[in-house]
Amino acid sequence: MKTLRWALAPFAALWLLPSCSSQAADFDLVAEEVTRLLQNRHFARMRFDEDLSARIFDDYLHDLDPSRIYFVQDDIDEFSKLYRSKVTDLLVSKGAIAMAQVVHQRYQERVKERVEVIKSLLKDEDFTFESDASIMRDREKAPWPKDTADANGQVKLLLEAGLLSEQLRRDDIESRAKEQGKDSPLKDELPAREKLTQRYERFLQGVEKADAEDVANYFLSAVARSHDPHTEYFSARESEQFNVDISNRLVGIGALLRAEDDGATKIEGIVNNGPADKAGELQLGDRVIAVDSLNDGNWTDIMFLTIDKVVEKIRGEKNTEVALKVEPADGAAGETRVIVIVREQVDMKEELTAAEIFVYKNGDQEMKLGVIKIPQFYFDRDDRSRNVSAHVEQLIKRLKKEGIDGLALDIRGNGGGSLDEVRRMTGFFNGRSSVVQIKQTGGLTESLNAGFRKPLYDGPLVVWTDKGSASASEILAGALQDYNRAVVVGSASTFGKGTVQQILPIGRYLPVWSDRERAGGLKLTIQKYYRPSGSSTQNDGVVPDVHLPAITDVLEVGEAYARHALAHDVIKPASNFKPLAKDNLPIKTLVAKSEARLKEDKDFQYAREDMARIKKRIQENRISLNKAERKAETEVNEARRKGRNRERRTRFAELEEKDKKSFAIYRLTLDDLETEELPEVNREEDDQRHMRVAKDDLEDLDDTPEWPSGLDAVKREGLQVLLDLIALKKP
Repeated sequence: MKTLRWALAPFAALWLLPSCSSQAADFDLVAEEVTRLLQNRHFARMRFDEDLSARIFDDYLHDLDPSRIYFVQDDIDEFSKLYRSKVTDLLVSKGAIAMAQVVHQRYQERVKERVEVIKSLLKDEDFTFESDASIMRDREKAPWPKDTADANGQVKLLLEAGLLSEQLRRDDIESRAKEQGKDSPLKDELPAREKLTQRYERFLQGVEKADAEDVANYFLSAVARSHDPHTEYFSARESEQFNVDISNRLVGIGALLRAEDDGATKIEGIVNNGPADKAGELQLGDRVIAVDSLNDGNWTDIMFLTIDKVVEKIRGEKNTEVALKVEPADGAAGETRVIVIVREQVDMKEELTAAEIFVYKNGDQEMKLGVIKIPQFYFDRDDRSRNVSAHVEQLIKRLKKEGIDGLALDIRGNGGGSLDEVRRMTGFFNGRSSVVQIKQTGGLTESLNAGFRKPLYDGPLVVWTDKGSASASEILAGALQDYNRAVVVGSASTFGKGTVQQILPIGRYLPVWSDRERAGGLKLTIQKYYRPSGSSTQNDGVVPDVHLPAITDVLEVGEAYARHALAHDVIKPASNFKPLAKDNLPIKTLVAKSEARLKEDKDFQYAREDMARIKKRIQENRISLNKAERKAETEVNEARRKGRNRERRTRFAELEEKDKKSFAIYRLTLDDLETEELPEVNREEDDQRHMRVAKDDLEDLDDTPEWPSGLDAVKREGLQVLLDLIALKKP
């Protein structure tokens, strides 16, 4: 799988970490400290006994080999006898990292063996794709291969499935290009077998180039996650990236990177007016093959390095230079060029909260709806004016100035963030009230209140959620739902994460004489949280008032499907929990109106059809290796896709014309707050406002019609629910 990653540099968010270090930490000391913190501070206070030892051991092997094709049963039996009941003892006695290295060394050997088999098969095997064989779609619960021959047999089947999928993909692309009278985007692509050979070679190189920090990271991550899905060990590299992700602010060159199968790293995006853009030499599509982190002549060959290590080489301090050796996208074969860029601070504006205003017109009457998209609950310890609650507060004030009649908070895909930020933000709508209850390990419960005396916005309010809405998002949605303050609209439930984590830099706890720089950090579950009504969101999530069918309703996505998830429970309501009257929100009427629309809505009909097919596919857990059978399936899927596209093109065109007469959409970003007149939304231009992204050659062949007015079915129905709410609440 290709990976995208920002070429960023670290900065102080939760703590400050250096960008590079030639030394590795003493990971025996790190493991000992991780163990102590888990024993003394984790919410569950788990016993470090043989049961936990077995869980850690099983998780470590699962994380290394989730498809169960590299290790064989003899490996599992050998390691189980040596270590399975002793991992916790080894953690305490500083022997666990040595164990992890032994296991990882065997893993490297097995990966090399399997990849050599794969390369040989790709070179010499004549796959006919005529058998009745099949493979499991999900091998997580498959038995370990009995021996090397069995493992190689499984690898052959998986390779056959991969090669068949690649051939079918290419056939589909060629067919679409021919139908549309366009040149094939595959004309410069390597043959399928060579492409897969490169892909597996990159995987092998990544495994073989794993350093001590990588091995410790794999193992300590298993130790941490054995307690619950959200307790996690961060390597120094991951700690730096976490700081960037939670703050949306960084020091770097302002470029988005993609790992290519042949080992190079491709420039996939460039931030407008960022360091790389201002330097003017780096272009979309350029391929980076070497990095000189200090521009002092010491080059590092980055071919086949994992993307996080490439990013680390490019990171550095503000106002310092980094040199990149690139193969230019517009150059001749074999041509290279050296580009020097001065690192600067870069704001990831496309990840910041923003708003839109929908102005509906009906004769002389006008209705204005505000929509605030909150991608995550980010914060910056050094500059609170850049925190998400400060941004949402500014947007609400401008929306009120514009005279909105109702407001929607779009937290779809928002995975959470700062507890303090969601606590403050909830007060914008509830005023001074309980936002969330926090329970400590011993059972002591504390209610956290919003600090606002009265709401900043008290008008009609809806919240849009989906399965990707987690943690802080669930606190916001749950509190607004408990107080009958907002109507929650979305898929069957939110993610279901009801725990609170604290970030602890391990280096802080190591002896002063030890190397602390690369010790990493521990994201530790220390509390559970509950809604003001007393119900936990753990596993169950927030169930919407108005349910909109979604494919994620049938996928095994969410806390309830995660390994070692803590249990759901209920406590007493907060002492100051005083919800608004139930008739404050006409839920039954809103549900009835929405359901009536959904029965007639073609896109939600398509969603239900897809859900049924996906559910059946998951239950069957089978992929055929017969080309005729797979091609027949592909043809059925293609006929369905074409039929839907034909129907949608006609309907969307009519809807687009209707939209032009019904409403206009205006953009409100943080850059627009002081603008006298807000600009109308231009989807095509707005997508490139902050960053230019390389065009995918395959995009030209995608003839799926775009959503009319840029509104997907869920957003369109969410707006309609808000319109209904406004109409029903009017005197």
